[in-house]
Amino acid sequence: MSAPAAGHTPDATPEEDWAGWLPGQDWPAWVPDPTWRRVAVCAAHPDDEVLGVGGTLALLSGAGVEVELVAVTDGDASHPGSTVLSPAQLAVARVAESGHALRALCAGSTRTTRLGLPDGRVAEHEAGLGVALAAAFAGVDAVLTTWSGDGHPDHEAVGRAAVAAGARAGVPVWQYPVWTWHWAVPGDPRVPWERAHRVDLPPSVQDAKAAAIACFRTQVAPLGPDPADAVVLPPEFLAHSARPTEVLWT
Repeated sequence: MSAPAAGHTPDATPEEDWAGWLPGQDWPAWVPDPTWRRVAVCAAHPDDEVLGVGGTLALLSGAGVEVELVAVTDGDASHPGSTVLSPAQLAVARVAESGHALRALCAGSTRTTRLGLPDGRVAEHEAGLGVALAAAFAGVDAVLTTWSGDGHPDHEAVGRAAVAAGARAGVPVWQYPVWTWHWAVPGDPRVPWERAHRVDLPPSVQDAKAAAIACFRTQVAPLGPDPADAVVLPPEFLAHSARPTEVLWT
C-alpha cells in the first residue's frame, strides 16, 4: 500500500467523523443474489480485499459462494528503500499474509489468481489487465473490485479495468472504497454516495476481519527502526476497517 494520489487531501479524516455520519445514511442493505455460486474479488495489493470487503468475503464464503481472489500485484513496493526486506522478499511476505488472512476469515478455500503486475504502475498495463480480468471473470456471477475513484492509482486502474471487463461479460460489478475513508469527508461530493449499499457485519465476522487484518504484519507494524521501514497502515487508518458495516456501490 502507498499514499493516496495527488489531488486528494493528505490529511486523514478521523474515524470519529465517519462514525457520526454513517449511521444516519439510509442506504439499502447489500444482499447477494441467492443464485450466485461464484464471485470474483479484485485486489490491487495484498490487503485491499480484507480492508475493503473482508467481512463481505467472509459472509459470501459462509453462504457457500465460491470466492475467487484476483490479486493484481504482490505489493512489493510498499516499502521502497527498506533496509530489512528486498522487494522480492516483501512480495513473498505479503502473498503469505494474504493467505493467512483468508484463513482467518474462514475463506481458506478461496482460489487466488496472481497477475504479477508491477506495484504502483498498474495503469501502465491497464489494457493487458482488462484482458486478464475478462478471462478471470469467465463463469462468475458478480465481481467486487477497488473503486475507480479511490485516490490510489493502482486501485483506480483495477476498478476501471474490472468495470469494463464486467460490462463486456454482462456481470454485475460492485466497487469498494479503501483509501476514500482517508481523504474524503462525510457527504463528500466526489464520492457516489447515492449508489452506496451497506453490508452489515455480525460481531463474529467483525472479529474475523480484525484477525485477518492483523495478519498483514508488513503493513500494520514497522519492518524496522529505519524511516524506510515505517508502518504503512497506522491505527487511525485501520479504524476505518473496524466498523460493523462495509460499503459497496455500483
